[in-house]
Amino acid sequence: MRLVVLFDLPVKTKKQRHDATAFRNFLLKDGYHMLQYSVYVRVCNGADAVQKHRARLRDHLPDNGAIRFLVITEKQYASIEILLGQLTEADEPFAAQQLTIL
Repeated sequence: MRLVVLFDLPVKTKKQRHDATAFRNFLLKDGYHMLQYSVYVRVCNGADAVQKHRARLRDHLPDNGAIRFLVITEKQYASIEILLGQLTEADEPFAAQQLTIL
């Protein structure tokens, strides 16, 4: 299973920026990787792990903003299509990261 976290956090004040950065850092330390800005994904093995990480997310919620949590299967995740427009010289090439644990 894959856990997908989508969020929109305010960053107008110094405290809001700090809270948003702390939340992103929590996600990275908790095993998520950034799929794109404000979209992070991690692998979970089974429903128990999903419940554990759902609780960890609730424990680290910032005061403001909107966070969504989605559970999808590996088959659904594998069917993601990446659509890219024309890249300019200023754009960085898109590089997907994948971790396989055997």
